[in-house]
Amino acid sequence: MGMTITEKILAAHCGRDRVEPGDLIEAAVDLVLGNDITAPIAIKEFEELGIDRVFDLEKIALIPDHFTPNKDIKSAEQVKMLRDFSKKYGIVHFYDVGRVGVEHALLPELGLVRPGMLIIGADSHTCTYGALGAFSTGVGSTDMAAAMATGRTWFKVPESMKFVFSGKLAPYVSGKDLILHTIGDIGVDGALYRAMEFTGTAIADLSVEGRLTMANMAIEAGGKNGIFMADGKAEEYVKSRSDCAYTVHASDAGARYAEVREYDAFGIEPLVAYPHLPENTKPARESGVKIDQVVIGSCTNGRIEDLRVAAGVLRGRKVHRDVRLIVIPATQAIYAQAMKEGLFEVFLEAEGIVSAPTCGPCLGGHMGILAEGEKCVATTNRNFVGRMGHPKSEVYLANPAVAAASAVLGRIAHPDELR
Repeated sequence: MGMTITEKILAAHCGRDRVEPGDLIEAAVDLVLGNDITAPIAIKEFEELGIDRVFDLEKIALIPDHFTPNKDIKSAEQVKMLRDFSKKYGIVHFYDVGRVGVEHALLPELGLVRPGMLIIGADSHTCTYGALGAFSTGVGSTDMAAAMATGRTWFKVPESMKFVFSGKLAPYVSGKDLILHTIGDIGVDGALYRAMEFTGTAIADLSVEGRLTMANMAIEAGGKNGIFMADGKAEEYVKSRSDCAYTVHASDAGARYAEVREYDAFGIEPLVAYPHLPENTKPARESGVKIDQVVIGSCTNGRIEDLRVAAGVLRGRKVHRDVRLIVIPATQAIYAQAMKEGLFEVFLEAEGIVSAPTCGPCLGGHMGILAEGEKCVATTNRNFVGRMGHPKSEVYLANPAVAAASAVLGRIAHPDELR
């Protein structure tokens, strides 16, 4: 019997010819990731091991992106731990303010993610990198500590689910809508500890940015990882950023899947996930919920493609007087490109604001905290109770076009409503 992409990558990294779902394996890791919330715990655990070196200076990435620029003394101390640890052990991939970006946008941009890699990170959205044909998944801080010391970690090989999207995308529909449709269909535990493999003609047409968005939210369906075969688009993206070797894996024709779901992409329209779960999806045009804030950014939708889409909707328009619009480019390079293209002028003329790269509002950290009763449309990935501030606030997840249109109209809206 054949193997899936996920199974092939795990087999290659544990030294076996093949693995089966349910196998317990110990595998070598190609990259270990931590941020300013999770890495301090891992650093404390690492230092308690009493060893004097990490397993590889170039295979650890420490990215302080959640509370940077530091919002208070506690966050400053957390980032200082990462900074001091990186200096002490010679960590190559530590990026501070002025060079840092939102981790799951920054690492692919820097060429640190390539097809066939096995990547773990002490952040649940580490599954993002499956968009480039890598196996990537979130782990706990203690597992991160052990991996920094040994370069290895353990897994139970997951079953795989296949999601086939055929046809063409309708106007204003993006990868965000495909993944929201999927989560709305199977639920937030519908892929629990399973690999979510995405394929089909609509996926082939989808940009790398759109695939990164979809893989990013695999965890919102309970997935162990999200993954795509690295096609020509993915390889072009990788080669433009790195000259390192990589291995492209494809699922075999006889690969075994726990479940296969097929969707007509043209039948999917711009969606909104209502509070307080990503599975609570409804068409944007059926909403009309009045809002107080819009956030465009995050590791889900803060890339240049996302900012271009939002600017296209906002150009020549003003944000509703009762709405605050916050735009957050995910990395310094995206920030510079958006500025070069005149996108900031569009956002500012619309009376929105632009922030330095940060995860801030997504997790209720800073740069856009909600008060009691306030409602926000966000291009982020989670809308749990209190996710962006007060426990009685509400977050509605949407793509950048819907978010921008909603900012203008003061209510959740389909971009067509601006015509």
